[in-house]
Amino acid sequence: MITLSVIKADTGGFVGHSAVHPEMMRTAEAELQKRKDKGIIEDFCVGRVGDDIALIMTHRHGVDSELVHGIAWEVFQATTAVAKELKLYGAGQDLLKDAFAGTIKGLGPGVAEMEFEERPSEPVIVFLGDKTSPGAWNLPVYRMFADPFNTPGLVIDPKMHGGFDFEILDLRENKVARFHTPSESYDLLTFIGSPSRFVIRNVYQPGGTEPVATTSTQRLSLIAGKYVGKDDPVLIVRCQSGLPAVGEVLEAFTQPHFVEGWMRGSHCGPLMPVGFDQANTSRFDGPPRVVAYGFQISQGKLVGPRDMFDDPGFDKARQTALEMAEMMRRMGPFEPHRLPLEEMEYTAMPEVMRRVADRFKSAAPVVHGAARSR
Repeated sequence: MITLSVIKADTGGFVGHSAVHPEMMRTAEAELQKRKDKGIIEDFCVGRVGDDIALIMTHRHGVDSELVHGIAWEVFQATTAVAKELKLYGAGQDLLKDAFAGTIKGLGPGVAEMEFEERPSEPVIVFLGDKTSPGAWNLPVYRMFADPFNTPGLVIDPKMHGGFDFEILDLRENKVARFHTPSESYDLLTFIGSPSRFVIRNVYQPGGTEPVATTSTQRLSLIAGKYVGKDDPVLIVRCQSGLPAVGEVLEAFTQPHFVEGWMRGSHCGPLMPVGFDQANTSRFDGPPRVVAYGFQISQGKLVGPRDMFDDPGFDKARQTALEMAEMMRRMGPFEPHRLPLEEMEYTAMPEVMRRVADRFKSAAPVVHGAARSR
């Protein structure tokens, strides 16, 4: 069995929230190389999108390994030290605690992991999102595994006719439920159509226990009790051989959709698929974007990465996303560009409401019936 762990955090932005300083990347690579040399991990790749560093690691310690999570914590502590030395913005922003306590979950970084038996060929795509939240994956993952207009393999490949099981997580109640597609597609859509609360956590083959897709589901605001940056999630998808083909998985991002996040984590904007060299968020600290790291896994080694969105075939999607961004920016501080009030509870909105609470007086009752005579 091999375990693929992707652990991502913002430990300092260069400049502002736009990118990761090269010295931080070099530090993360050097720290992980030490662990690889000791045989603790099989292989690694340090990825990034916007101001987030992603530690992509293969190992044989299983999911939720205290050893592997401890490594990630130590690496992020090291990159935070670099960020502080360079006075980068938000140094250590996603490290919400002072000490590691056996798991990195709940401490700030986003975590997505899966354990599986390697197939004769094991193509995997790791998607990294920036300036958005875990619910951003709901629509594209549904398209990949349940929409035959996106994934013709659901019709053409007999191995896929059994459909897939979706495990969803209620972020507020911390409860999970499992739905089968296509038979329960409408029930599933009832929930995942509200991505601020219900998120897809795992996708399985029917009745399976080995995920074929998994996401990070941590929401920093729910952990910290205040706004400390958006959650910038991770998605891992295995491809081919009874699963969606690589091209079908990528096709899910050709139609940009609106997601939560963007400036100050308080606005809706389009999720734009970009290549590695376009992963720097700048316009209005965005727009929200996603990069795709493609790998072949061989005996636990990461063969890659390949930049899967570095393709003119996605130019139209990028242009569409920019047009959507322009449309939303015209709305300024008004909804639907700014998030609804219930999603602003971890921002400055409650403080403003408390400050002006005494200005709100009971309104005069509405007079019904005939109009009063003049």
